[in-house]
Amino acid sequence: MLLKSFFTILFLLVTSNNLSAENIDYSVWLDDFKIKAEKSGISKETIETLNRVKIIPRIIELDRNQPEFKLTLSQYLKNVVSNKRKKKGIAKIRENWSLLEALSKKYKVQPRYIVALWGIETDFGRVTGGFPVIDALTTLAYDGRRGKYFSKELINALKIIDQGHINYDKMVGSWAGAMGQTQFMPSSFLSYAQDYNNDGKKDIWNSKEDALASAANYLSNLNWRNNETWGREVIVNADFNLDESELNLKNKKNINEWQNLGVRRIDGSDLPKNNINGYLLKIKDSNKDRYFLVYSNFKKILKWNTSNYFAIAVGTLSDSININ
Repeated sequence: MLLKSFFTILFLLVTSNNLSAENIDYSVWLDDFKIKAEKSGISKETIETLNRVKIIPRIIELDRNQPEFKLTLSQYLKNVVSNKRKKKGIAKIRENWSLLEALSKKYKVQPRYIVALWGIETDFGRVTGGFPVIDALTTLAYDGRRGKYFSKELINALKIIDQGHINYDKMVGSWAGAMGQTQFMPSSFLSYAQDYNNDGKKDIWNSKEDALASAANYLSNLNWRNNETWGREVIVNADFNLDESELNLKNKKNINEWQNLGVRRIDGSDLPKNNINGYLLKIKDSNKDRYFLVYSNFKKILKWNTSNYFAIAVGTLSDSININ
């Protein structure tokens, strides 16, 4: 424990020293960035908020030292789709049913998926992050490892302030700049955020209506299919012999074809009889393989977050809170 603490302190000291050395040129970088911001149409008043920014060494640490330990799918689902979250999700659907019905009608997205994303991203708006977004994005843009990407997101964040949706002090989020109850990056905010309560602001931080409408709008713009599910866990017969290289999101087959190849529901019964197309994924989980037959909506969830674990978790939670 003491050794771990020593190396943690040493890392922070080294990181802080590196940033201090680079801060000789920070003012030059900042002046150059201000010119870019002005050319992007940001007002001088909003640009001046950059003078309040503080570089945050902890963010550099988080960006460069993300955990190497990889959870198995079972471990991940146990954490993210816990029984407590399932119960809370059902309660949230019941509590917000009128709103969710209206959103479903407008955006053509089933309520259970809106609530599942809300639950997994921020525990239904409870945990939204406490880092000042402008400071976080400036730190990452200046650091340079992914400077081009974060510089664009910083410009987008300044546009959000410029448009009057939130101010510098209240714009908080994750260390990487994801914001609000939906954890939108600034670029996603500008593309998909909604002012559902018509108060003149797209407030995904404090307005549940705006946040959930924004999530629904995001999926809707990806051509979400509200008459289809996301997929299901399945099993394969002993004589299933499709090459593993064909178990991916490129090899699309009709569900009846998968049935003929030996794919069955998790309980061993036949797959549904319809014309939906799907993809078979094989995921290693501890000492066993698990199979998932996924459909078009699964790929839409991957546009939100590219992790198969995340998409399976959203689907699993949505199934658990489907109370229609």
